[in-house]
Amino acid sequence: MTTSTPVLGITVGDPAGIGPEICLATVTRPELRAAARSVLYADPSVLRRAADVLGLDVEIRAVADPADASSDPRVVDVVDIGVVADAADVELGKVQELAGRAAVTAIERAVEDAVAGRTAGIVTGPINKEAIWATGSTFLGHTEMLQDLTGAAATDTMFVVDDLCVFFATRHMSLLRAVQSIKADLIEGSLLRALEALRVFGYDEPRLAVAALNPHGGENGHFGREEIEEITPAIERVNAATDARVAGPIPADSVFHLGTKGVFDAILSLYHDQGHIATKTYDFDGTVSVTVGLPILRTSVDHGTAFDIAGTGKANPATMVSAFKAAVRFSSANARIAQTYAARP
Repeated sequence: MTTSTPVLGITVGDPAGIGPEICLATVTRPELRAAARSVLYADPSVLRRAADVLGLDVEIRAVADPADASSDPRVVDVVDIGVVADAADVELGKVQELAGRAAVTAIERAVEDAVAGRTAGIVTGPINKEAIWATGSTFLGHTEMLQDLTGAAATDTMFVVDDLCVFFATRHMSLLRAVQSIKADLIEGSLLRALEALRVFGYDEPRLAVAALNPHGGENGHFGREEIEEITPAIERVNAATDARVAGPIPADSVFHLGTKGVFDAILSLYHDQGHIATKTYDFDGTVSVTVGLPILRTSVDHGTAFDIAGTGKANPATMVSAFKAAVRFSSANARIAQTYAARP
């Protein structure tokens, strides 16, 4: 057993969805196990069913301590969460309270080990919000739950695709509200947090650009004045107050292309779809979500439970593979992550 590689905690998500299948398909890849060991947070019965679906001949081995994780891809180490004794009790492809309870319990156990330093970070599989809510939980989703469990003051989303990072000034709101929210203070705060995150995650001299809101960057006010009145002043304030040299605003139809070509390390997207469409069109399976602001490393797939194909073996594990690779890549930043985003007392 190799003990020099990091140990990653993997939550399989909703056991009625594709999570168990894509997690097993990921951790049994020899090249990934050579880079990092892993423990899955799940019920062994659920993993055995997923292994049967995939036709995998592997040992499902319960471990109490993640440090005991094996580097052998034929061994799947699992922290038994003790929720689903028989996988037949979870109907595939359906919203159900038992599946939600298993997903929540797996997250809680994985966070506990990560906060205690027993794992180098967590990689999360897809959950179903309705199933989570059926347990009585009021969390809107994964991120809110993780923020509460870790005591994080605030979180941001950082997309990673190849070597490019994408941050978001606004996310889950209507496009009209997002546009109305584009004010200098919002942009300035987003830029300062993005710069901090880039340094935490290993970019010592980050090259950050801001996407413009309006076509052609507003054409000097002819197509909108947000660039002149809000975005540019925010960039100038950040550049004056720090040693950074944030670029922009650069028209959105160019800035993401420049980022993928290596001109920038990161881009601040001003609204949800601006960044999502660009990254997912460029590489849907390679786009990974990293939650910034938690005192632990967390990467995630950016898709749902795919109830319609659960149990068929058709699920593509590519996004989980990408999330695993990103966690390996950023695991060396663990100490900086914990120090920078220490949980509140």
